Amino acid sequence: MTTHPNTPAGWYADPQGTPNLLRWWDGAQWTEHTHPGQPGQAQQQAQPVADPAKIQRQVQQQAGVAPAHAGGGTLFTEPVLVVNQKAKLIELTNEYSVFDQHGRTIGSVVQVGQSTLKKVARFVSSLDQFMTHKLEIRDAQGQPHLVLTRPAKFIKSKVLVTRPDGQPVGEIVQQNAIGKINFAIQVNGQQIGAIKAENWRAWNFAIVDHTGAEIARITKTWEGLAKTMFTTADNYVLQIHRQLPDPLLSLVVATALTVDTALKQDARGFG
Repeated sequence: MTTHPNTPAGWYADPQGTPNLLRWWDGAQWTEHTHPGQPGQAQQQAQPVADPAKIQRQVQQQAGVAPAHAGGGTLFTEPVLVVNQKAKLIELTNEYSVFDQHGRTIGSVVQVGQSTLKKVARFVSSLDQFMTHKLEIRDAQGQPHLVLTRPAKFIKSKVLVTRPDGQPVGEIVQQNAIGKINFAIQVNGQQIGAIKAENWRAWNFAIVDHTGAEIARITKTWEGLAKTMFTTADNYVLQIHRQLPDPLLSLVVATALTVDTALKQDARGFG
């Protein structure tokens, strides 16, 4: 899959080779949505809808999340976020599509700022766990709302969350490296919540507030044997149990992407 660097996340050149035609990749398959595109010119129309039945199965059957009340249609107003990594044989750039519980595209996450040398290093080795990674959380129109930076690390991860203008939001800091992994959610050095892995393989997480009450949950969903064996795709469902104030809300949304960047690359690096 190839695309021009100015093309919005999720749109790619038609795999059949049709000139100036873009198609949408929903994280698992090519959709039927197409529109003409011009090289070097970003498309401004709304993102297409994924297969609703597939997303609903992922939420209700795979993640065990019951249908929730309708949200406001944005990354920060939906009670359920479906986060699907784009399947690739070799992962050189982290990319995710974000849907609501009904399969509507409400955002994306794209890794930015990678040099060619860094991509080469990721291709030939497992050294990416020791590199700095930066991700942008974007809305359905491609506008960034949060920037996640995971500085180069050795054992424990720390993720810095900021607004696009650089204003700090908070930090997600790994607390331990052995056993069930836990992260502290911090703002101005004070802990306002935590992310607690429910097993040593760190696939499912409970997110709690400063009192220890669960406010959200991340569940990894099974994407099928073939995809699990031969691609890098990781898919998650984030369920937010109640309305949250900022900056806790922004940090909980950021968490759905942080766990993959912070932990899964370690699994490859130490694997």
